[in-house]
Amino acid sequence: MSQGQDAKLFQRGKIQEFRAELLAAESKDKKFTKRKTVLKKIVANITMGNDMSPLFTDVVQCLGTPLLEIKKMVYLFLVSYGRSKPDQIHLVIPSFLQDCNDRNPVIRALAIRTMSYIPIPVVTEAMTDQLRHCLKDKDPYVRKTAAICVAKLYATDPKKAERGGFVEMLRDLLVDPNPTVVSNAVAALSEIGDRNDGVTFKLNFHVANKLLTALGESSEWGQIYILDSLLRFVPDDTKDAEMLAERIIIQMQHANSAVVLTTIKILLYLMNYMDNRKLVDHICKKMGPPLVTILSSGPEVQYVALRNILLIIQRRPTVLRNDVKVFFCKYNDPIYLKLAKLEIMYRLAREENAREVLAELEEYASEVDIDFVRKAVRSIGRLAIKVKPAADSCIQSLLKLIETKVTYVVQEAIIVTKDIFRRYPGQYEGIIPTLCENLDLLDEPEAKAAMIWIIGQFANRIDNADELMDDLVYSFLEESTEVQLALLTASVKLFIYKSSSETAKQLVHKVLKWTTEEIDNPDLRDRGFMYWRLLAINPAVAGEIVLVEKPAITTDSDRMDRGALDQLLLHTGTLGSIYHKNPETFIRGAAGRQLIDTPALNQTSRQMLVIVTHPNAPRAPVKVSGPGPLEPHREKQAPVRSDTMVETGNLLGEGNEPNVIEDEEEEGEEEEALSPHVKLEQVSQDPYADLDGVFGSHGDQVDEPQSAVSQASIEDELERAQRQRQQTSTGSEPAKPKRNGTFRQSIAAFNQISQLGL
Repeated sequence: MSQGQDAKLFQRGKIQEFRAELLAAESKDKKFTKRKTVLKKIVANITMGNDMSPLFTDVVQCLGTPLLEIKKMVYLFLVSYGRSKPDQIHLVIPSFLQDCNDRNPVIRALAIRTMSYIPIPVVTEAMTDQLRHCLKDKDPYVRKTAAICVAKLYATDPKKAERGGFVEMLRDLLVDPNPTVVSNAVAALSEIGDRNDGVTFKLNFHVANKLLTALGESSEWGQIYILDSLLRFVPDDTKDAEMLAERIIIQMQHANSAVVLTTIKILLYLMNYMDNRKLVDHICKKMGPPLVTILSSGPEVQYVALRNILLIIQRRPTVLRNDVKVFFCKYNDPIYLKLAKLEIMYRLAREENAREVLAELEEYASEVDIDFVRKAVRSIGRLAIKVKPAADSCIQSLLKLIETKVTYVVQEAIIVTKDIFRRYPGQYEGIIPTLCENLDLLDEPEAKAAMIWIIGQFANRIDNADELMDDLVYSFLEESTEVQLALLTASVKLFIYKSSSETAKQLVHKVLKWTTEEIDNPDLRDRGFMYWRLLAINPAVAGEIVLVEKPAITTDSDRMDRGALDQLLLHTGTLGSIYHKNPETFIRGAAGRQLIDTPALNQTSRQMLVIVTHPNAPRAPVKVSGPGPLEPHREKQAPVRSDTMVETGNLLGEGNEPNVIEDEEEEGEEEEALSPHVKLEQVSQDPYADLDGVFGSHGDQVDEPQSAVSQASIEDELERAQRQRQQTSTGSEPAKPKRNGTFRQSIAAFNQISQLGL
């Protein structure tokens, strides 16, 4: 049948009709034309998702047909329904065994492959001997199919695969004269080695060289498997890493983007074991053109390349140092490509190309896509923080964008301006009036919080700061937590700056009262209590704490941790490089990769090593010699045997319960045990009761702490605690634990000392 006639077969049929057609085809069908047509209809229905399993016995009878095309369709049927028919699969095993010994190598390979797809014990048992013969078959097609079947057998029954010596036979195929067999053997061993409970697959220098010999004659996917297996070779000498890198560097000229990315992954891996700086720089220069070439592919391939490039330039910035123009956005790029290119443009920006990058970002800020515009405006601010000589130009660009009065543009500009103020303190505060004119345009929490921070931080330079804050505080209870936190801190700063202003006094009192009495968020409420206590005890200290000089922000936070980056680059060209996450974090059972410490590993990589632990590794019991853990609060305790067996993660052992102290003290005894500064705390039931007076007299008591606790009494308390610790450490008899009432008193005393700043 032609291709057009085959399209008519994709029609939903009934089981009874197909069964009748198969019965009718047994007679007067010398060329098996009718049987072939019926099987095509059945396969078409399987493709459409229709259940054809009731035809199992009828289809299996067609296996005796000597026609290869019919055998292929029957085996396809068995792959789909073989595992769901464990009670009938024995009918097929004789045909399997017969086809495994057929003269045609395609039929032999087809039979052993189909058996590996049916993980049923009776099939697995019958396949074992046949698989051993196929691995040594004279035809390479059968051997390369059998290599993959070993990986499937290992997934079904690892013990049978190891006892049968199939892993060793796979290892022998690594030096097979046929490159396709070699690549399939590497793929099977890699799959087995990636299992957490699998055997460890490592390469030595001799085998790695043998694999590279087969690299040139392998298919594209075979080359990917062989190149990826080189991650399992750990160089003991820098010369070995350099030699392998020189042999595979030519693969970056391959037309397949997957081969190029895999080659770059191996080169990045081997560079960790090189000391020759000239060779490393040469390899980095060679990486640039292939990556740029991939960007001429379709949008999906471009996105994969861009996500990988973002990782590569963080580790090796010289790879695309002079190619920032390649990442300028095109008008017809999808939004996900534009956002990815923006991030790379920022990473590649430096003093020499800052003007070109800024001009491009200004163009993007006038686009129609809101998300793209937001990202562009934020990139302008990040560029100002990263490249100091370009800061003035970036500020001017942001002011022009603010003049447009476009809501989302103004809000993004204010957000990044806050960071610029922190990066360059005392340089650009002159633009604050322009920012304050756009308060009415702010409706997003992040933008509001940024503007509130600016008003609070520079309240001493803004004449009407108290009026602006009063307007912002009006909707305090309806705002998001982010804005409420900013308002709380800004109101305290305003009060410290303008302590004589009645508006500031009323404002901070109102905000603190709302925060501590009407807000359910614990973070917000605790911060309110902390500010209120600071202002009540010592307003001068509160000013030193709240208005402390903040360190200038840098771009270091934008960079990925070096050790995590080295680990992530081992997954270049995979899904992990797109998500920027290690595969074991989102794929169940995936094995992590890491750099192995050897004498060849360079010093910088050794300092940032990340150790990967297998989550499914068996937890062996740990034998600990000597007595078990003692419990001093128990007066009578049974002796503990030596050589206690302790399971990892349960260091307390059985019977070690936390120390529970019952509260049996009377109220009178608690009063007698109080230390002087604890009594001071009890005198004032509400430490915030007299805050109105504190706010009113703030200007008069700046230089004098409002605390009745003397420094000498605090030092006495600390010395007494130190003496008690020394007595315990020298082996003297520990004092009997106090009851819960005294325990609470000690905690209160500790809190009082902590609140005084000691």
